[in-house]
Amino acid sequence: MLLYTIILFLFTFPCTMSMNNNISKRGCPSECGNITVPYPFGIGKGTGCSLDDSFYVTCNTTIEPGPQLFFQSSNIRIHDINISNSNLRIFTHLSYICYNQQGFIEDSLIWNFTIVDQFTFSEKNKFTVIGCDDVALIKGQNEQSYSSGCIGLCSEAHEVHDGKCSGDGCCQTSITKGLKFYSVTLQTYRSHKDVWPFNPCGYAFLAEESSFHFDGIANASNYSEFSGRLESSLLVAIDWVISPDQTCSGANVCQENSNCTDMQLGGGYLCQCVEGYEGNPYLGCQDINECERLDEYPCNGTCVNTIGGYNCKCKDGYSGHDANKDGCRRESFPIFRLSLGIGFGFFVVLLGSSVIYYTAKRRQLLLQRQKFFEQNGGMLLEDKLKANRGLGVGSMKIFRVEELDEATDDYAKENILGKGGNGIVYKGTLPDKRIVAIKKSQRLDEGQREQFINEMVILTQINHQNVVQLLGCCLETDVPLLAYEFVSNDTLHHHIHDKKSDIERLSWNSRLRIAHESAGALAYLHTDARMSIIHRDVKSANILLDDNYTAKIADFGASRLVPLGHDQVTTMVQGTFGYLDPEYFHTGQLTDKSDVYSFGVVLTELLTGEKPLGVERSLKERNLATYFVKAKRENRLFEIVDREVAKEAPEEQIVAACDLACRCLNLVGVNRPSMKEVTMELEIIRKLGKNLWVNEDSYNNKSSLMIESKDMDLYHVPLITNSDTFGSSSSTTAIKETMLRVQSPR
Repeated sequence: MLLYTIILFLFTFPCTMSMNNNISKRGCPSECGNITVPYPFGIGKGTGCSLDDSFYVTCNTTIEPGPQLFFQSSNIRIHDINISNSNLRIFTHLSYICYNQQGFIEDSLIWNFTIVDQFTFSEKNKFTVIGCDDVALIKGQNEQSYSSGCIGLCSEAHEVHDGKCSGDGCCQTSITKGLKFYSVTLQTYRSHKDVWPFNPCGYAFLAEESSFHFDGIANASNYSEFSGRLESSLLVAIDWVISPDQTCSGANVCQENSNCTDMQLGGGYLCQCVEGYEGNPYLGCQDINECERLDEYPCNGTCVNTIGGYNCKCKDGYSGHDANKDGCRRESFPIFRLSLGIGFGFFVVLLGSSVIYYTAKRRQLLLQRQKFFEQNGGMLLEDKLKANRGLGVGSMKIFRVEELDEATDDYAKENILGKGGNGIVYKGTLPDKRIVAIKKSQRLDEGQREQFINEMVILTQINHQNVVQLLGCCLETDVPLLAYEFVSNDTLHHHIHDKKSDIERLSWNSRLRIAHESAGALAYLHTDARMSIIHRDVKSANILLDDNYTAKIADFGASRLVPLGHDQVTTMVQGTFGYLDPEYFHTGQLTDKSDVYSFGVVLTELLTGEKPLGVERSLKERNLATYFVKAKRENRLFEIVDREVAKEAPEEQIVAACDLACRCLNLVGVNRPSMKEVTMELEIIRKLGKNLWVNEDSYNNKSSLMIESKDMDLYHVPLITNSDTFGSSSSTTAIKETMLRVQSPR
């Protein structure tokens, strides 16, 4: 008996060691409490157990009731690590603000979260707000700035339905892919005074959708108990990649029997075991014995394991081709007759296959392209073009798949111009040497299909020098493609706010001209297009600049056509926080004055050089539009106007431009000027500068766009004396008098 035990141990010990080695590196611990730590992760910094220092974790064994695993040396506690889907989950924290019965803040805690290196917040997570008088904003950064938000409202506890997070007491929204940082802003409408007896607090958090179940607002009244219970169950999903600055073509850590996959968004790569193998692809995958797992790999005959697969043969006395599907039958005639039948059948198949192969292949390709055409909204496009009587069809080219593949070198990485939540934009060169920008959607669900077709229909009806031109489209691929004119000089947002780049500063004359050109394009959309078009997402990131710094309005995916005889449409609120018209946000009634408000925010960016939402600014100054109007009311405008602008521009021009911006930012839409009036006033402001001391050379000369201001002193400027926030100063009064003398419209 003792000898049998020793032999059994000798045979099972190497197997146990092999299984352990397939989880972690040899000699390294593979568990922390009940959590498995697979390589490339490893316990301890500098121990050699992890791929590098970005993958090390810490196992704290001094905590009750047992060991707990933490991310690197932080206090971020890990729930589990999964290498099959390159995902780990961590415990989250709630942000909350609680009020007393008088509406004053009694307690609050706001969390901001940053993930380092090759780790990003997964799209499996949802941003959630719980409360009956709360609006929560999430702002983050992937390869560009991102912001979103959600509103929770209710007036009675019984109005909130348990299990449903659809806006009544609970609201959820998705996040963008590749997010590495996020911050939370939690605000209220009436400080919970109306709902305080059953809901004194508002909560916001980011968590994996499957880990959260909303069970009513009544359970949230005791915030300490509620937050403790949620934080013990809520998990945040984190995606990771290997070496974000490398690809599979370079040095990679994928071991034998595994495949390497490049990640498109954010770079890096991942390893996976090939089919028929399992284990840790970063240490080496082992063959699966499918014959021991007949529940996963069924076989109704005799199973024979092979390297990387298995064979399922018919049992003795049976014949057939597919034992997996009961394709075996008992043999009832001699083998030579079976062979003769098989030989004759093979001859017939060989003879016919050469005839039908190319026909079937061509038909398959045509069917696939037709499927993609319908899937990408081709039928919807045809219906919309018919509804618009085919306007713009003649000016738009329908590209073939091969043309755009060749233009972009099969969508090579070096041709990527930019990435966003809805897709990737590539630079391409057509056979006639025209350079174009090709927008390739990442995926197209039902909502995105409507937005994509809407953008195409609108752009086919626009012909304006300051609106980006649509050249054509292709719907025959798995993702739809749009070809635009190539605008080479990045966005206005980049030129105003990118302090780290080596681009030179935009002069005041150039800022005024860009504002004037952008306003003219919006005025054209509102009043001169075949049907009035409301852009609905006016912002500096959607104003492109060409080689001559000429403005081009872009991105019409959120735009809306206004039917004749109407001056407003009712839509689901859509736009960008910081630029969004408050009146439209509260009523859902979209008018052309909503674009006027957003343009007013762009004008304040040009005047101040500040971003519309500044996390680094105080809470009262975080919203640039509100801060700007308040400064105007308190005669403090020259405290926030860009110092270089104040040095360069005449006082009359600055005052007039500030007055115009404030009138655009009026909270009541009907009190705002129209975009045509804004365009005319900006033209007069530009001429006002020429009549004083500023000489603007032709902006086709790039050197005239920049002004050296290092040696100029900031001259004294008197305070603005008008008391009405949206009233007229002496400068704007003069401009209005000039406008009254203008007889012909632009």
